Amino acid sequence: MFERGGRDRAEGPVSVEIILEDGQELYGQLVMPPGRNLVEVLNSASQFLEFEPTNGNRIFIAKSALRTIMPMNVPEAPDLWAGPTQGGSFDPFSVLGISHGASRAEMREAYVALAKIYHPDRYAASDLPQEVRNYLAVMARRINAAYEALESAQKKATAKQEPVFTRRGHA
Repeated sequence: MFERGGRDRAEGPVSVEIILEDGQELYGQLVMPPGRNLVEVLNSASQFLEFEPTNGNRIFIAKSALRTIMPMNVPEAPDLWAGPTQGGSFDPFSVLGISHGASRAEMREAYVALAKIYHPDRYAASDLPQEVRNYLAVMARRINAAYEALESAQKKATAKQEPVFTRRGHA
């Protein structure tokens, strides 16, 4: 009936422009049940949509009267698919959920906890949609890349420390 896509996946009340079969244009918000998104509501068995026009009271619109629904002002999803370290949103500290002054043990602990949650092998036996499997794989790569970046930065900092030698004086 309705296709899945990126822009129509917003949850909560959705600001939309609706064009009815008779050509009438409506602007306002679709009232969404808690935990449901636009695609789920449009594909549900219900014959009507609850709509709140910008200049009026709530009304119910028959799905059969719809020609077009266009979501408006939907924020873009983060670009996880660019690669684990590409894009402007890659910050190894925020990926691991640690502060910039975290110790090596805290980094390792955060890494292990996230790796256990997002590792794709954990969900291998589950019947998940391909987009969820792709997301888990990308998150696992991001977590690994974040840990490797912080680990290599710490190794470089440790290597730059010069050893302090004391020389025994000659009497």
